[in-house]
Amino acid sequence: MKSHLPNHPTQLYLIRHGEVEVQYHKVFGGCRIDMGLSPLGERHAQAVASWLAQTPLDAVYCSPMRRAQMTSAPLAEAKGLEPIIVPDLREMDFGDWTGYHWEGVQEHFGVSAFDWLEIIESAGIPNGESAAHLTHRVLPALVQILQDNPHKRVAIVCHGGIIRVILALLLEQPLKAMAHFNIEYGSISVVEIQPDKKHAFEIELLNFCPPLPV
Repeated sequence: MKSHLPNHPTQLYLIRHGEVEVQYHKVFGGCRIDMGLSPLGERHAQAVASWLAQTPLDAVYCSPMRRAQMTSAPLAEAKGLEPIIVPDLREMDFGDWTGYHWEGVQEHFGVSAFDWLEIIESAGIPNGESAAHLTHRVLPALVQILQDNPHKRVAIVCHGGIIRVILALLLEQPLKAMAHFNIEYGSISVVEIQPDKKHAFEIELLNFCPPLPV
């Protein structure tokens, strides 16, 4: 990954979309179900915008999916920016698991859904995206964002799975290792890219959930 980085520091604000509509709680939606936000998810979006009110941003990048775009809207409006939609930041394709609850995956496929990161790196989900395909999809998008934004602060509003892929790429770790990182709805993780330092990638903040508006 380091060989692809521009020779300038960049700060990335990795933002997971807010809570999704109630009927999709603990359901594998991935990129095949374009769900919106719940009322709580809309408050998550407002909380993100409020917490970043004093933080200058040069750009807001966003997944094309509704839940991410709804989350990015208050932030982009507050900053006077037009979100840049990046198709390759969409959530992963969960294939035949799509639409199943976590318990349903165990019942119908005989595996624990909690092991999904390990599963996509080994046997894979039937008709779903593999870890290799997922990382190969996200890497060019990430590199382009970094190359376009030297010395800048940018927000990337996307999905828990995609944030884990970005972290895995930057840390040069297998995707399954990202199971150790919890990425909540409406959370903000901040990373700094500075290739001229010994540790080119530093996590400044991880899985911070801003206080909800009253």
